[in-house]
Order: sequence, then structure tokens, then C-alpha cells
Amino acid sequence: MAIKPLDLTRLRNIGIIAHIDAGKTTTTERVLYYTGNIHRIGEVHEGNATTDYMEQERERGITITAAAVTASWKDHQINIIDTPGHVDFTAEVQRSLRVLDGGIVVFDGVAGVEPQSETVWRQADDYRVPRICFVNKMDRTGADFNRCIQMMKDRLAANPVPIQIPVGSGNDFAGIIDLIRMEYVTYGDDLGTAIERHPIPAELEAEAQTRRAEMVESIVETDEFLLERYLMEEEITEDELISALRAATISGEIQPVLCGSALKNKGVQMLLDAVVDYLPSPLDIPPVEGTDPVSGERITRQASNDEPLAALVFKIVSDPFVGRLAFFRVYSGILETSSYVMNTTKNKRERIGRIVRMFADRREDVEAVQAGDIAAVLGLKDTFTGDTLADIEHPIILEQIKFPKPVIQVAVEPASKADQDKLSKALRALAEEDPTFTVTVDPELGQTIIAGMGELHLEVLVDRMKREFNVDATVGRPRVSYRETITRPTRVDTTFKRQSGGSGQYARVVVEFEPLSEEEREQNEDEELIFIDEIRGGAITREFVRATENGMREAMSGGVIAGYPVVGIKARLVDGAMHEVDSSEMSFKIAGSMCLKEGVQKGGPILLEPVMRVDVIVPDEHTGDVVGSLSSRRGIIQGMEPRGEGVSAVRAIVPLGEMFGYTTDLRNMTRGRGSFSMEFERYMPVPQNIADEIIKKG
Repeated sequence: MAIKPLDLTRLRNIGIIAHIDAGKTTTTERVLYYTGNIHRIGEVHEGNATTDYMEQERERGITITAAAVTASWKDHQINIIDTPGHVDFTAEVQRSLRVLDGGIVVFDGVAGVEPQSETVWRQADDYRVPRICFVNKMDRTGADFNRCIQMMKDRLAANPVPIQIPVGSGNDFAGIIDLIRMEYVTYGDDLGTAIERHPIPAELEAEAQTRRAEMVESIVETDEFLLERYLMEEEITEDELISALRAATISGEIQPVLCGSALKNKGVQMLLDAVVDYLPSPLDIPPVEGTDPVSGERITRQASNDEPLAALVFKIVSDPFVGRLAFFRVYSGILETSSYVMNTTKNKRERIGRIVRMFADRREDVEAVQAGDIAAVLGLKDTFTGDTLADIEHPIILEQIKFPKPVIQVAVEPASKADQDKLSKALRALAEEDPTFTVTVDPELGQTIIAGMGELHLEVLVDRMKREFNVDATVGRPRVSYRETITRPTRVDTTFKRQSGGSGQYARVVVEFEPLSEEEREQNEDEELIFIDEIRGGAITREFVRATENGMREAMSGGVIAGYPVVGIKARLVDGAMHEVDSSEMSFKIAGSMCLKEGVQKGGPILLEPVMRVDVIVPDEHTGDVVGSLSSRRGIIQGMEPRGEGVSAVRAIVPLGEMFGYTTDLRNMTRGRGSFSMEFERYMPVPQNIADEIIKKG
């Protein structure tokens, strides 16, 4: 089958990311309208936005799952992912950023940089995603473009460079000055399609010239050749500025800032122009790196159809009508229908059935997907989030996506015997979709425990279970996922010996345990145990060392204080002994498990609790009540700052266990005018009196 090659220079894979309610979905809806994908603009508040297609999204007016859409603008194909802003669904942002080449960060013109804006910015930094900024809601009372720019510098350590400035704000928001082309842009109709370009009015000329000079200076500083010409007072052309700004945006030195009002249909076409002009194509980013599954060597793959296939699955969606959809990004080669590929992560062959290009919840069948593109495939049996699909003859494993661990859990029980099987099936499907949602069974009580990133996260999943899978289940009260750790170093010498006729079992291990330092915790965020092999002179063979480590890792699942998982431990295997007949991998695994339990017991074990970073937006007259309430919940107030007229932001860190029911309390305290967001910060020791209560309830 002849495939018409995709012009990669005309392809953009972008995400729209922001704090909740900054206007991501509204902006996406306008993008779809202006690119001709929809013929009527849907609204979030009316429950008919295209990318918020789940019932739960339409009811709550928030984005829950990242939706993928393909659009075209000025002969460019743009794959857009509209991501959630609520912190409970941060994994959706994480996995989207892993496969995107560029991002639009949307800011609320009144609130500026909000807590989740900081989180998504950090995630974009981690994945080195170039981004442009869109200061939205310039039509709202209290919108302040300059304050937003300053907050980006102060809070995000960013280098924002305005390439537009608004004319007026609130009800007086009249238009936008384009500093690149030095034009005054206004809109002649409510749909934003009658764009009018004028010379800059005399009364705005001075400010426009000043802001343009600042912009030009910021851009030429990133380009030695242009800087030299600028210092010699030579004229820099518009094309040269655009070219230099594009290079600086892709390298992450600059983040161009645009402005407008998506709800009032102002500034969105210019935002699309900026996506084409400044965000990278798949050819502008470094070749993807991976590992050879056989030799372990590093391999790179260029974004080209001529290279062997390498694709990363970044999202699974369970569709009640067609089964499981796997979203993937092709980094190199071509993925064709009816072909066989290797899932190198699981070492299993997969047959590619239907390939579809996504338009939110609508699908369009395609025969093949080329290097650089994003699509979805139906019918994969063993492939899940983070797995690599590769050419069978040229295997490669791409770096997996890291997700945060769940911090809150509830027990679920089927309402009747008939619901038991349906519950298992529903939980399995939801866990396959969402890597931050875990399902375990309490061995003592026989209860099914589900865990996630927050109350809203679990609430939505339980709601989906009832609606999509028709499961009637009772849900317990939310419980906090505590952890256990040690506070002091200890040395443990464990011998496991069993004789029961015939060959016995024998293993001896000597291990030095110590708690991880603060620095080690940060560097090994997801590591519960750092195991170091310091065996000298072959006292224990390689296989037995590995078995000892496996035994320890299994024992980490239940601590000695209240049976919670153990974290933050460094274990050095320093000595041991084996018997030439009676030693086996199983005996060393048991010895490792026993050794860890004893090490935790002797190491001054303590309970840890998840502590959240809480940001409360509150009217000034209620600030005292909010501060008092947070303090009574064992919160530590970290600061306060003004957020527009008569409104302040209170920032604190508060244990998660104290935050249940806070929504209702805040609503009562502020007469419905306060709002808050919270995000996992870190695990901290539980005060002894609280720990005693938790253990008693345990």
C-alpha cells in the first residue's frame, strides 16, 4: 500500500494545560470552530463542549480525561490534547506531556499563576516541553496582563516575553496590539470571525513602541548574529524576529505570551498562528531515545518513516461499544492496520486491528499512522499505558511514564452477589485506564480497597463504575494511605534454617539498615527501598543476592506498626552464608523478608502521613476565619498574598487526613465565595498522639 508521506514540518503535537477553570476547554472549543472541525461553538457551562464528552465532565463542568482532537490550520495538521486542570487528574497531564512536542499554557487574566499552573509548568519542565502562554479572560473585571507576566517570572522562574498587549481590560477590553507586526487587531462580530487590522492609534503608539523594544531586546539576546546587528542599530526584519523567537521558544529560553478572551472569541486565531509559527514540529525535537531489550544499550530513533517502528502507548480508554482503545504516539517508522508488532515492554506480539484518528469521542478509520503522528488503535490484548510497540526485527523499549502514588483509599463492596463479577470487571477496566488508580484486597477483612489521588478522583471513578458498567456497590468512608519508615540505623543478622527430612533450607544474611536522607528521598521519589549489594569474596552467590532483595521488597508491603507499606529505607547486604545443599533462592527470599521485618522493628519505626499543599482563595473579610480553620486542622500557614480586588490567597500545608469535608466548611465560612485546591506535597511523620489513634482504629 502506497502511503503519501506526511510533511513533518507541517505537523504540531500540542497540549492545552492550565489550572482548573482557566479556560482550557473553552479555548480548545474555539480552536475547533475556527479550524472548521465544528460548526457550532459548544460551551462548558452549557455542558456541550466537544472535548468534555463524558457525562461526569458535562455535569461538573470540568475536564477529567485528556481528549485528543486533530485539526488543521494554514496547511498544518495540529494534534491537540485538552488536559484536565484539577490536581486529582494530574496523571492525565503527565502522560500527555510525555508524548507532546509543545504546549499552550492558559492563565486566568484575573487570578494569574494559580497552584495547578505551577504543577503543570513543573511537569512541562521535567519533559522539556516548549510552550507558549495565553493570558485568557481579559474581558473579566480585575484582569491584569502585566501582573500575570510578573507572576510568571516570580512563581515559575519563567522568561515570559509578551508578543501582544491587550487594549483595555474587563468591560473595556477592546482589542489586541500585535507587537511583531505592529498592528491593532479588533473584532467586528461576536463570533470572532470578522478580524479587523488597523494602524496603532496615536494614543497607544508610545506604549506599543516601548513594549516592542523590550520584546525585540529579549529575542535578540538569544541569537548572537541578531544581537550584533541590533547593537549596531541595524533594522531587524519581521521574518528574522519570528525565526529567532521560534528557535528560542523551542530551546526553552523564551515563552511567548499572547492574550485574549476565549469565551468572547477574541485572540484565538492569533494563538493558532503562534502554534504554527513558534511551537516545534517532530523534526525540531531531539530524536527519541530507548534501550535495546537484549543488549541493554541506548538506541536513538529519528522522526522518519524510513526508520524501524517505535511507538509509545500513553493512554488506555475503555469504550463500552468498541472495547479498549490504546492511544499512541509514533516516534519512528509506520504503524499499519493488519500488521504484527512487538510489545517490547511485555515481550509479546500484538496484531494491529483498527487504527482510528480521534476527534474527542468520534472516530475516523485510517490505514496507517506515520512517524511523528498521534492516533489510537483498537483490539490490543496485552498493551497498556507506558508500553512500547516496535518493529519485531528491530526491538526498542522507550522510557516509561512515571506516575505519582495514590494517597487516598476507600473500601467498595458489591450490593449483591450478581454485582460481584461486574464489580471485578469494572475495576479491572478502570485500573487499566488509569495508572494512579489501584485495586487491592485486604487479606484480613477480604474487602476490596480502591486507591486514588483524591476524593474527587475516587468519586468520579465510582460514578463511572455505576453508569458505564452498571455496578451497584456500597462505598466506605475515604481513608488515608499512611506509610511506615525507620528513624535510626540498625544492623540485623538473620538466619533461616529448616530441616524436615531430605534436603533442608538454610540462608543467613547480614544487613545494615538506615533511613534515607532528605536529599536521597527527593532523588529517589518513587523508590521505597534502595538495596546495595556489598557482599565480598562470594559469601553469597548472585542468584541468592537477588532472591534476598526480592524477599525484602515483598516484605515492604506491610509494616510493623499498623501494617501500612514501608518506605524510605536503604539496605546494605554486607555479609551472609549459604549451604551447598540446603540453600535455595526460596530460603534466601524468606531470610530477606524476615530480616527486613526485624530491621524495621529495631530501627525506631514511625508512621508517615501524606501532607497536601493547600491554596485557598478567599474574600479579605473571611481571611482570619480561614487561617484559624486551617490551623485547627494541623495546618502550617506558609504565606498570604493579594489576588485581585478584595481577594487573597492563603497557602498552607495540611495533612490529608484533616482535609475531609473541608469543601463544606469553607463554603459555610465564606458564604459560598471561597474556593480551594490541594496537591500532594510529601510524606511527613505523624505526631505520636495522632499515630496512637490511627493504630487503635487500624
